[in-house]
Amino acid sequence: MLKNQKILLTGASGQIALPLGQFLATDNEVWAVARFSEPGSRARCEQAGMVTRSIDLASGDFGDLPQDFDYVLHLAVFQLAGQDYDHALQVNAEGTALLMAHCRGAKACLVMSTCAVYALNPDPRHAFREEDPLGDSRQPYSPTYAISKIAQEAVARSCARLYALPTTIARMNVSYSSNGGLPAYHLDTIMRGEEIVLPPGGEAWYTCIHQDDINRQVEALLTAASVPATIVNWSGDEPVDVRSWCQYLGELAGRKPVFREDDSPSIPSRVTDNRRRLELVGPCRVSWREGFAAMARERYPGL
Repeated sequence: MLKNQKILLTGASGQIALPLGQFLATDNEVWAVARFSEPGSRARCEQAGMVTRSIDLASGDFGDLPQDFDYVLHLAVFQLAGQDYDHALQVNAEGTALLMAHCRGAKACLVMSTCAVYALNPDPRHAFREEDPLGDSRQPYSPTYAISKIAQEAVARSCARLYALPTTIARMNVSYSSNGGLPAYHLDTIMRGEEIVLPPGGEAWYTCIHQDDINRQVEALLTAASVPATIVNWSGDEPVDVRSWCQYLGELAGRKPVFREDDSPSIPSRVTDNRRRLELVGPCRVSWREGFAAMARERYPGL
């Protein structure tokens, strides 16, 4: 594993980045960068042994943030509601360029993108490959998300070549742990006795990846960094549909999930072809059932 390295982690208070930073800080000097707008978020990073800096990357003002990092893990992201494409591009695209310029001397940079960059496909079980068409996937929670992340990828690819900075662009699918993620939020819905909303036809498929596998795979993804940039799907190994995983979570919780099909906007299905990731980092260790059970126990210890 990564040891005795100086690592910059952006978006450090987020769902994925916080437990990743906690994992890496055990054996490395981790600098945690975020806006830390949520009360207590900065303290959580510092309690885990990370050095913190409150920085808005899109501003270009990095203050006293060092430049001599061995590795850069860029997980910061803008994904909020609204139609402010200009701000989304400033944060996700321009912010990436400014960061990579600041840390151009690093050994490698990992830029976390998203499977939302793939154009919509009518088949909910279609396995997206890295070469598949990109497009506006119309994420209902953030209309600007897909377009601004496609722009981010273009910027990261350009900066990798401009600065000869080995880079991996990893397209995250559905991540989860007790710290959050779509399966965790579905468990919360079941515990509240509320309905799980499915698209017409009831099929919604994803390839989920547990936080433990994310933590373990970071080093290999950095090793795979290259110029031009390496592009890879970052997902678990097993496609699973929302109805099946909610029924399983219901069994764990001793509650029967209630489903409702609705034609309101929903997160499009995202199954990934993982052949490239398997070549670069190998298989995941946590099966979806094992991971969901661990997530449920940690999120609701009473279970």
